[in-house]
Amino acid sequence: MQTQLAPEFQGTAEGAQAEAILSRCVHCGFCTATCPTYQLLGDELDGPRGRIYLIKQVLEGAQPSRSTQLHLDRCLTCRNCESTCPSGVQYGQLLDIGRGIVEAKVERPLAERSVRWLLKEGLTSPAFKPAMKLGQALRPLLPASLKDKVPAAAPAGAHDWPTRSHPRKMGLLLGCVQPSMAPNINSATARVLDAAGIQTLVADGAGCCGAIRSHMNDHAGGLADMRRNIDAWWPLVEGLTPAGKIEALVMNASGCGVTVKDYGRLLADDPDYAAKAARISAITRDLSELLPDLLPQLKSQLKNKPDAKLAFHPPCTLQHGQQLRGGVEAGLRELGFKVNLASCDSHLCCGSAGTYSVLQPVLSKQLRDRKLAALAPLHADAIVSANIGCIQHLQSGTQTPVRHWIELIDDALV
Repeated sequence: MQTQLAPEFQGTAEGAQAEAILSRCVHCGFCTATCPTYQLLGDELDGPRGRIYLIKQVLEGAQPSRSTQLHLDRCLTCRNCESTCPSGVQYGQLLDIGRGIVEAKVERPLAERSVRWLLKEGLTSPAFKPAMKLGQALRPLLPASLKDKVPAAAPAGAHDWPTRSHPRKMGLLLGCVQPSMAPNINSATARVLDAAGIQTLVADGAGCCGAIRSHMNDHAGGLADMRRNIDAWWPLVEGLTPAGKIEALVMNASGCGVTVKDYGRLLADDPDYAAKAARISAITRDLSELLPDLLPQLKSQLKNKPDAKLAFHPPCTLQHGQQLRGGVEAGLRELGFKVNLASCDSHLCCGSAGTYSVLQPVLSKQLRDRKLAALAPLHADAIVSANIGCIQHLQSGTQTPVRHWIELIDDALV
């Protein structure tokens, strides 16, 4: 696709990047066939190809409108289109550029600006934890729209952290909302790693991976979050703490993992952080990537025979963003779990997509219900996934327990 950049984008880094991405697009439309929002809405402009045209027009000097902004907003950033594209178009990167430009040129209504500000500041704030506790205490009284966002209080033992020391050490990002919404995911991760002879270390200064602000078009704020995390992790990476040196950074939320693995690219032009960011990305591993190495020790320590029937929902950030497929299911089966994918639409987004379920509730719930309908024929005792957003979103639409897969392994070790 040939692009004639408008003067304001000529000679700029984002203009050059966007032009390079656009040049790979051959208009084939394969992306449209696998786009969740196009499937729901049937509008070319609510599919990747249409959004690419909108961004191209803006880069060539067209004035974006409120309609342009809405079509870009409705994208889930699931990146299913990238898995489908035969030409390797980096649609997610292009969308970030397009959304940023449109955000600067089209003023949002006050109500939208307020909600977006509350999300990016509230979800990453220390005040989120007490607010979640209050919501859980009042959960029976909350309206359905809020109750969907507030999980039940964590079970007993959710905060039990192993105390043994091991020669092998790995860092873990706790995340911004996960410690309050589902703390057992982090502690279960630490317990399973402990059973495999790995000590889990946490950098107190690390917080949100940067995805929330970046997805709200606050790219400067997202980069600031990333730099803060690098500073917090660096003593562990270099072995400058009494706890020792970590061999990897573990992500048990695939949404965080896909972002941290991208630090190297996102901070490549920062002279102070480029090298450190590249190293952080290089040592970052999704929890599922560790499974093959952990299996021999875990198999010898299973105390409860896994007999539950599990349905696995692979998050988009795992299967499309990180291009990791099959690892969770293979590992669980090796440990004796009965786990299956939906026979159809396992590649499609569940509608969570970070803050999307708040900003686009109608589309989000339609996708959630579609996903649950695809999983229903498995008649599973539990649905498992690999990202806190997917877990909470799916749980809001079903009575079947929805959990992180690491929690099931942790239960089997008890």
